[in-house]
Amino acid sequence: MATSSTPSINSAVCPSADISVAPRRSLFPATASFSPRRLDLRPLSSSLPLGRFKAPAPISARSRSRTSACASAVTEDATKRADSRVSTVVDVDLGSRSYPIYIGSGLLDEPDLLQRHVHGKSVLVVTNTTIAPLYLDKVVKALTHGNEKVTVESVILPDGEKYKNMETLMKVFDKAIESRMDRRCTFVALGGGVIGDMCGFAAASFLRGVNFIQIPTTLMAQVDSSVGGKTGVNHPLGKNLIGAFYQPQCVLIDTDTLNTLPERELASGIAEVVKYGLIRDADFFEWQETNMQSLLARDPSALVYAIKRSCENKAEVVSLDEKESGMRATLNLGHTFGHAIETAFGYGQWLHGEAVAAGMVMAVDMSHRLGWIDDTIVKRVFCILQKGKLPTQPPEMMTVEKFKSVMAVDKKVADGLLRLILLKGPLGSCVFTGDYDQRALDETLRAFSKN
Repeated sequence: MATSSTPSINSAVCPSADISVAPRRSLFPATASFSPRRLDLRPLSSSLPLGRFKAPAPISARSRSRTSACASAVTEDATKRADSRVSTVVDVDLGSRSYPIYIGSGLLDEPDLLQRHVHGKSVLVVTNTTIAPLYLDKVVKALTHGNEKVTVESVILPDGEKYKNMETLMKVFDKAIESRMDRRCTFVALGGGVIGDMCGFAAASFLRGVNFIQIPTTLMAQVDSSVGGKTGVNHPLGKNLIGAFYQPQCVLIDTDTLNTLPERELASGIAEVVKYGLIRDADFFEWQETNMQSLLARDPSALVYAIKRSCENKAEVVSLDEKESGMRATLNLGHTFGHAIETAFGYGQWLHGEAVAAGMVMAVDMSHRLGWIDDTIVKRVFCILQKGKLPTQPPEMMTVEKFKSVMAVDKKVADGLLRLILLKGPLGSCVFTGDYDQRALDETLRAFSKN
């Protein structure tokens, strides 16, 4: 892995998380508000530790038909072809551009899952120096098994956020052109979020668009970045400022790849899992409070459940708002502060999830200062991030001025107004708005920064 500065974890005693969730109520029509969703919380297997958690009613039939983003049992045909290794399939409903998210153990050993989504005879696997020795041969074998007509090339990029730039991206284009790839070729992203974002952007751009497949190998990518079609690279002045919305043919999540994931990377992915509970899924948040140790211990049932539930939430939002005109922006809770940390501190110094975790604490703090949430939510957020071995403070080098200068070019700025995702109301509810008291933002920045 690329070297980076490990954040210090606040070791203060975490308050009890056994706090009842505030009752649901309607939310503030003056701004874009999003109330909690109720998804099917039944475990994938009876071995999943649920503790005191009680599953709510499944998502309504009306909502199910609108989004087609709930997990479905594998069809009889798919079960035969995939040898029953797929635990679940989550569908991202985007009309003619819809695609499945396959989740399960040992999926890289199922050639048909990949081959059914390869339409031409040429494949380019984009991976990095960390993942290539672990999984590249297995993926090439899956792509070519019983299919001699397919030619597979690969390009191995340096590993780390600091290489997520146009210079590195050109290596993908160079390999594609040298290999005489045509418009029926398929790009395959094998790696974490950086590889997925760059491979997707390359696929969106090469010959004005070719097919691509996501094979995420980090928890961060499996629960978030591989789903929804956001692709791109960083700029020295801001994260993910150059890119495109471009959907994959499928997302294949082999949970066995998490066995080789460093602990710090695992914790980074947990930050995005926590996010879903905070913005729209209070019941999932409660499950996390009870099962965090199972996630950190890599309990297979707990991990599959967390990935499934996260993908359900992400797929539903993307199905309703693909290009981030409103609702999808709520998936960026804490990201405005977090991206500022990543940019100012230096890409790769902190992992994305580490920066997002500190950013979520800042967003929650600001929400509390505005009087939009009570202090029990603040305590629960601090507690669950601490349990997840994530930072709850930005790095010491961050100042108010550094935060403001980077946040000024954030993608959510519109007509000079910085719009933020903030919690408002009961746990699991949030708003995406620019209608807030600027003094609250200033107070939060001062509280978490060196002046």
